[in-house]
Amino acid sequence: MVLDTNTLLIALTSLMVIAMLLVLHTEWRMNRLLKGKSGKTLEDVITKNATEIEKFKEFRKELETYLETVEKRLDQSIRGVGTVRFNPFKGNGEGGSQSFATAFIDEDENGVVLSTLYTRERVGVYAKPLTNGKSEYELTSEEKEAVKLAKEKLQV
Repeated sequence: MVLDTNTLLIALTSLMVIAMLLVLHTEWRMNRLLKGKSGKTLEDVITKNATEIEKFKEFRKELETYLETVEKRLDQSIRGVGTVRFNPFKGNGEGGSQSFATAFIDEDENGVVLSTLYTRERVGVYAKPLTNGKSEYELTSEEKEAVKLAKEKLQV
């Protein structure tokens, strides 16, 4: 197949028109990107954004450290409280249920049970430490109920 000069000229002209359209399209996109700003301004914006990203990375690291500290403190804080009021004396219940047992436990069920026995003459206060929800001292039924209530609060 032999190409004559006219066909070759038309092909080259078409390629030049396509190349010019691509250049114009690229120029239009660059103008839209810069919107009247110089390349230096765009470089400043990119540099500023890189600096801000580094600041956010530092902030995130500080925040993660803070959250780890808060989680450790939260694990050791009182998470479950249960109180049982009762009348330790048999009878018609005159005077009401003035005595109580309250359990305070953390996430690992460590804590204390505080109990009071109220009588007309005096009030006795007793404390029994808890480790894993159990005490080395014998717990009364009211104290056991208070520990049970405190454990239920942990489930919530």
